[in-house]
Amino acid sequence: MSAHGRILVTGATGLVGARLLPALLDAGESVAAVTRRPDRAGASDPRAERVGWDGRRLSGDALSGTRALVHLAGEPVFGGPVTAARRRRIRDSRVESTRALVDALAALPAEDRPDVFVCASAVGYYGSRGESVLDEDAAPGEGFLAEVCVAWEREAARAEALGIRRVSLRIGIVLAREGGALAPLARLFGLGLGGPLGDGRQWVPWIHVDDLVALLRRSLEDETLAGALNAVAPNPVRNSELTRALASCLGRPALLRVPGFAVRMGLGELAGELLGSRRVVSRRAEEHGFRFQYPTLEEALRAELGG
Repeated sequence: MSAHGRILVTGATGLVGARLLPALLDAGESVAAVTRRPDRAGASDPRAERVGWDGRRLSGDALSGTRALVHLAGEPVFGGPVTAARRRRIRDSRVESTRALVDALAALPAEDRPDVFVCASAVGYYGSRGESVLDEDAAPGEGFLAEVCVAWEREAARAEALGIRRVSLRIGIVLAREGGALAPLARLFGLGLGGPLGDGRQWVPWIHVDDLVALLRRSLEDETLAGALNAVAPNPVRNSELTRALASCLGRPALLRVPGFAVRMGLGELAGELLGSRRVVSRRAEEHGFRFQYPTLEEALRAELGG
């Protein structure tokens, strides 16, 4: 990868982007944060350049001369009622935005294209697979998010025909105190309302946010990394184990099991994302010598929540 040029990051104000930006800037990188509101104070790390977009399209001028593109933007999966409109936003904010970005890269002269395109994906790619161990070679599963992830990665992979190295990170549940799944779970457990979902035996792939940031940086730097990469800790846990560890960390009980039918009533077709089982492993990251700072759930929870 070229030693010069900036790194362009979409989703720069999101849960992961907000930690990635300062890590890159502290390392001396030139970074541009892509945001819908570039004029808003606090929209990103003030040291980063700000680039505006509409959530889908970026101008050739914004992309030209960029040495790396990181695409993290996407509508939150559990951000509201599961309507047809929300399903479209979930899909379009990932698939259509990735298609538009690669189309914009294709329109650039070859010498102006980035060396690497790092694009988010998700462990939803695998669907619910019970006890099966899922590495990067596992086939995609079934369901709405699996279909979204397959289409998402297919659009990102088009960058390879342009001579751009592409990495699609299949991200597990991100543990970060600022938000994501951990913040609302911690509030529920703090009120004594936490407990396993369904039978609690489903496998939950997770990753500490700082390890995810480190994997993103490794994907930018390591020219031998390409294609799919499971962004999960090396030790997946069952939902009941997650429940016990979180309760222990917070010093609260975890007695209220949430029946599966209640989850399905609330989330409809997305209920499988919480009740489904994904025993996803970090084979490729480990083969490439990546060392996790937080390999166990207890270490990750203590780092974010104390205890």
